[in-house]
Amino acid sequence: MRLGHFDLNLFITLDALLETASVSRAAERLHIGASATSSALGRLREHYQDELLVPAGRGMTLTPLAQSLREPVRDLVLRAQATLASGSAVVPATLRRRFVIHASDYATTVLLTPLSQRLEALAPGVSIDVVSLGNNNVERLERGDVDLAIYPDRNASAAHPQCELLTERYSCVVWTGFHLQGEALSLAQYLASRHVAAQFGDLRVPTFESWFLATHQARREVVASASSFNALPLLVVGTQRIATMHTRLARMYARLLPVKLLPPPFEIPTLTLVAQWNRLKEQDAGLAWLREQLLAVAVEA
Repeated sequence: MRLGHFDLNLFITLDALLETASVSRAAERLHIGASATSSALGRLREHYQDELLVPAGRGMTLTPLAQSLREPVRDLVLRAQATLASGSAVVPATLRRRFVIHASDYATTVLLTPLSQRLEALAPGVSIDVVSLGNNNVERLERGDVDLAIYPDRNASAAHPQCELLTERYSCVVWTGFHLQGEALSLAQYLASRHVAAQFGDLRVPTFESWFLATHQARREVVASASSFNALPLLVVGTQRIATMHTRLARMYARLLPVKLLPPPFEIPTLTLVAQWNRLKEQDAGLAWLREQLLAVAVEA
């Protein structure tokens, strides 16, 4: 498609080049040859009368003009994709599409596993690609790199629409051989015990530890950590350790492992999990249908 003398398909290539600052990586993303991508870059340079990508050490970097084009070009591409995806009603049985979903392993286990099973029955042509949460969650949403992001409401962006999925409470998980002092877990025993915890992202930020320290003016002794909520029950088996984790997930593992759930000896704010999507994808009929299926799963979780 052309607008005047400009081939609008070049915007797709330009978006990939601006995101990766690399001809080879852009070619991989676009599933075309490096020579075709290089040729497109030459046409873009001619149109803008700017190099766009220039050598920097062993790689490439964006020129000031290229930097200024990143947001408007990404916005244009997202709007075009949303326009193409809107319109006629979705027929699940014939829908052919891949959705990228940003989620923790907790959300994947509790929500996306049953969602995948539901899609297998209703829309076998639909696939989901689950991307782990990290340090740049909102940026990925802004860039449109994910179709849906699932995370706590406190982490959601005010710039994009969202829907509430579920609320969750927390439980303490211990081995069935845990030496409980008294009839219930006390705060004194909790503080004196050794703990396992989940830490995420490149910075390994222990969010629960920060909240616990600020609330109780005390530190827990964390002797084992993992970048997965699913690993926590496994790390308490055969030990006197305590894992503080989501109740729904804990109940699943209590049916599979020699562990049991204990009420925490203090109040922990409930977790509200939301699904969020880029505002430019609001009219995406296929994505709207996927959200309906996710909400149906959340009701049953």
